[in-house]
Amino acid sequence: MSKRQLSQFVLLRTQLPRACPPLRRSFTTGANRTSSSRWVNRAVITAISLSGLVYAMTCQKPVKLDARSLAELDERTKREKGVDENSPMRLRMEQFIREQQKAIVFELEKLDGKSFREDTWTREKGGGGISCVLQEGNVFEKGGVNISVVYGTLSKPAIAKMRANHKNLADAEELDFYALGLSMVLHPRNPMAPTVHLNYRYFETMRPDGTSQAWWFGGGSDLTPSYLFDEDAVHFHKTLKEACDKHNKDYYPRFKKWCDEYFCNAHRGESRGIGGIFFDDLDETVADADNSFAFIQDCLKSFLPAYLPIMERRKDMPFTEKEKEWQQVRRGRYVEFNLVHDRGTAFGLNVPGSRVESILMSLPLTASWRYMYEPEPRSREQRLVEVLKNPKEWV
Repeated sequence: MSKRQLSQFVLLRTQLPRACPPLRRSFTTGANRTSSSRWVNRAVITAISLSGLVYAMTCQKPVKLDARSLAELDERTKREKGVDENSPMRLRMEQFIREQQKAIVFELEKLDGKSFREDTWTREKGGGGISCVLQEGNVFEKGGVNISVVYGTLSKPAIAKMRANHKNLADAEELDFYALGLSMVLHPRNPMAPTVHLNYRYFETMRPDGTSQAWWFGGGSDLTPSYLFDEDAVHFHKTLKEACDKHNKDYYPRFKKWCDEYFCNAHRGESRGIGGIFFDDLDETVADADNSFAFIQDCLKSFLPAYLPIMERRKDMPFTEKEKEWQQVRRGRYVEFNLVHDRGTAFGLNVPGSRVESILMSLPLTASWRYMYEPEPRSREQRLVEVLKNPKEWV
């Protein structure tokens, strides 16, 4: 018997009181030595077989984790170890957006005086989310603050399409992915108060053993007024710029331009609103995931100070039926962008098992499309259209 086999035999022998007590008594008392000898041979053979099995397992390629098992693994990690700075980025980002959803909903409920309806939902293939929606409130005609956490699998065509913007994405037959984000749209009742949109998200693809293969952040926030107040635009952009400048002075001008170009109804030749910041596929702009995460945190935390002061000034202003009609027309343009051009809406609707109600939460409760509708020359409505056709630098 080799030393390795002997050591394995000794290990098995020490475990015998739990595994098979009668055999151990027969062996140690010296009774029935022939039977004991046969038992020793069987133990040695078992040890050698176990050794071969362990060796084979160490040489095999990692077993592919499906989306459900990865979701379950993450849930167990959160339950047993909690989430800290050493946790996987997807768990840190999830914890952060859950905290921010609660903080934002709390402040908006104080402003409106009506509570959001909270729906918790799960996804069969892994993940779920929380949709907080306010309809027919005192200040907001419709608004939603949603988070989603989705596990899934990318097909080869989907991977090929995404590799156009992500060269670090593996060229594979399929890839497990993880996507999460906080998405918010608020449509005020008062046409003097602006609609606002916000989305911050994290996307990650995994290797077969569940480790990260590629990752990126995306998001931003932008303002869509029906009536333009320059001081509101300046305040909103100034607050976003301060959040960007804490990380890089080049971020705000770069992401402001990106926002103007992305949130554009190209078929009408005008922007959806007066912009803000927007960035997508953020994996090379900053040095590493921790710096990217810190940037995302500051941007998301800047929302309440950017938007609440504007709403306090505008929510109770007087308005006419004609001004309400103009708001409905502008909301129609908002719907056009979301359904025709927005990549996030298209991605969500094409993910198997996605929750359509949460994805289309961004659409207003009411909107209007009037044939050949044009604002009167030199009117406030006309000035807004001119700015939308020629985006301004506000700060």
